[in-house]
Order: sequence, then C-alpha cells, then structure tokens
Amino acid sequence: MDESMTWLQAIVLGATQGLTEFLPVSSSGHLRIVSEVFFGSDAGASFTAVTQLGTEAAVLLYFARDIARIVMAWFRGLFDRHQRDNLDYRIGWYVIIATIPIGLLGYVFRDEIRTGARNLWLVATMLIVFAIVIAAAEKIGSKRRPIEKLTAKDGILMGLGQCLALIPGVSRSGATSSVGLFLGLKREAAVRFSFLLAIPAVTASGLFSLPDAFQPSGAGLQASGAQLLVATLVSFGLGYASIAWLLRFVANHSMYWFAGYRIIVGVAVMILLATGTVAAT
Repeated sequence: MDESMTWLQAIVLGATQGLTEFLPVSSSGHLRIVSEVFFGSDAGASFTAVTQLGTEAAVLLYFARDIARIVMAWFRGLFDRHQRDNLDYRIGWYVIIATIPIGLLGYVFRDEIRTGARNLWLVATMLIVFAIVIAAAEKIGSKRRPIEKLTAKDGILMGLGQCLALIPGVSRSGATSSVGLFLGLKREAAVRFSFLLAIPAVTASGLFSLPDAFQPSGAGLQASGAQLLVATLVSFGLGYASIAWLLRFVANHSMYWFAGYRIIVGVAVMILLATGTVAAT
C-alpha cells in the first residue's frame, strides 16, 4: 500500500543522503536502513537516485575548477596530439571509459536494483563484507602513488569496482577507493578520483529515475515533487560539507574508522532483523 512521505521524512532522508554519499559507508544502504527503521517503509530506489543529484551538484561545485580544467584539456587533446601527455586529458578519458561498465550493468539490472537488491539482509551483509574489504585495502595498499601517477589500468579497475555499488550496502566511494588503495594510490588520490568517477554515473542514474520518482508505483514512501526538491537541496548542502571533511580526514586518518562503523551498523541491522523489529523487505 502506498504511503505518502511526510516533510520530516523528506528532510531526514535528504540529510542522510547528503551525509553518507561521499563516505565509504553506502548512502543507498543508509537510506534503506533509516527509512525502514525509523519510518517503517522503504523510500525507494528512485528517491535515492534523485536525491543523489543534490550530492552530485555538490561535487560539481566543489571540484568546478578541476572539472573545467579536465574538460578543456580533454577537448584540446582531441585535436592536438601534443596535449595528450597532460594528466587532465588522461583523467578525462579514464572517467569516460571507467563509466561504461556501470552504465551497462545499471541498465541491464535496473529492475533487480529497485527490488530484490534492497533486501535489508543483503544490505547488512554487504556493510560487513565490504568493511573487511576496505580494511584489507588499507592494510595491503602501499599508499605511495599520487594522482599524478594515475594510469588507464587504475581507471578501468576502479570503474569495475564502481559496479559493485549497484548493490545497496557496498558504497560507491568505498568500492572505488578500495580498488585504488589496492593499486597503491594514496588515500587522497583514490578518494579524489572516486569523486570524479561518480559524476557521470550518478547524474545519469538520477536523471533516468526522475519520471519514476514523480510518478511512483508500488508500496513504500511516496514523495511529492516539492518534497523531492527539498530533500535534494538538503543533500546538496550537507554533501558539500562532507566532501571537504572527508578529503581532510583521509589525509591524516586511516580507513579503519569507516570499516569499524560499517560492521557496527551491519550487526545492529542484523539483530533488528533477527528479532523481528524491522522487516527485510
């Protein structure tokens, strides 16, 4: 049965999206958990995808100079081969090529992503499993290579890692950053490229989901257009703040903090599920 979303729910869920999108803790997983635990229903994959437009707008604003420089370098390199050794030109191509896998898989498995993949048992399991992956990447990775040493291999493998983020609970930034750490990139380099890599995929996902978000169907919390707009604006503001915080944090702290947090949340959700306090679907 459809349930209309309240303004409090829209603001809380928008804040959840903004605070968790860029942290390696899974924003889609947290939206699924918060909406079920506190509001007894699922906000839905379309709501998640649309509010991600707010956080992606935050990325565009925060990295505006970097993005403009990369785009201009990419276009110059297309017509002048002497410009093709430029790091920004290469990063432009890395982002384009690395986005192809998640674009294809996201389209092919779009129905599963919106239904079965949102099961809370799966979300909790992925939170714990990828906590171990993140911790292993932090332990094993040499963390010596700056972003200037980024290669096509790095971009492609991080793009493949991004595909795992289609499963709620994995975390886009967690998956891509972990691959980068395994490849020996510095934390700041892995996280910075992870932000850039997310822009085309998340923006396309949000725009693709707009019709479904404004004309929702099925059980769950159904947001109005005004509520979607407010939730997206809230996610934008908090998302911008979280980008600056995360870049400072990873420069001086390990990823173990996020791994520990993920395990705590994952175990807590499993306990709630096992005791029947919340429903899995």
